[in-house]
Amino acid sequence: MAKATTANGANGVEPFGAIHLTLQGKGGVGKSLVASILAQYLRDKGSEVRCIDTDPVNRTFAQYGALAADRLNLRDEHNRIEQRAFDSLMERFLTEETATFVVDNGASTFLPLWHYLLENSALDYLRQSGRRVYVHTVITGGQALLDTLNGFHELAQTTEERNLVVWVNEYFGRVEAEGKKFSEMAAYRDNAEKVCGAVVISKRNQDTFGRDVEEMIAGKLTFQEAISTAKLPIMAKQRLKIVQRDLFEQLDRVPF
Repeated sequence: MAKATTANGANGVEPFGAIHLTLQGKGGVGKSLVASILAQYLRDKGSEVRCIDTDPVNRTFAQYGALAADRLNLRDEHNRIEQRAFDSLMERFLTEETATFVVDNGASTFLPLWHYLLENSALDYLRQSGRRVYVHTVITGGQALLDTLNGFHELAQTTEERNLVVWVNEYFGRVEAEGKKFSEMAAYRDNAEKVCGAVVISKRNQDTFGRDVEEMIAGKLTFQEAISTAKLPIMAKQRLKIVQRDLFEQLDRVPF
């Protein structure tokens, strides 16, 4: 999505940057990776991106130095999640008008943030203020499949907009159950009208693509940083270019 600088008109450009939230109640499924990919993509398209890490436990998103993510402290002096702290997040959304936000939210703050948005009619307020909000949620294979499906279902059942972007992460295995792909599962069919797009993080050859991506993630590097470094072999860089191109082309098809 290009940076928004003009009011809605003939060209259909939104007056303000969009807000992208990564939300999923299951930890360790790739939310921070999704946030980092999304921030890189939006910057590549010319957006003025502000990255925010709200995870009070694992500050993974903030460890990507090139993305310069701000850390939002949500815990009070008793180490409890303080929902009033989300007011400062809304303040930024409503005052930094030209910025596009990417917010990585931890599993422990999934319910507090989502309930805050619903109880305060925050999504409606943001929409009335010219902001579009997209909720990015991860569905992953393996043992976490059911938990991530439940997280997706809760989001879909409590949003009134068609604003969900599903990231199908195949790192832990194919996202299948009883021979059905995600698009054939009841969880998706019951909520399809709330989904505006999907991105598949494909499982590739673990000895080549898999190892290259894992090393990039471990180093908290962006694709551009990893591809530009002199440390990587030429073919490793080529494989990372293939992965980046695939993900960015999928994001091109999501109607942000």
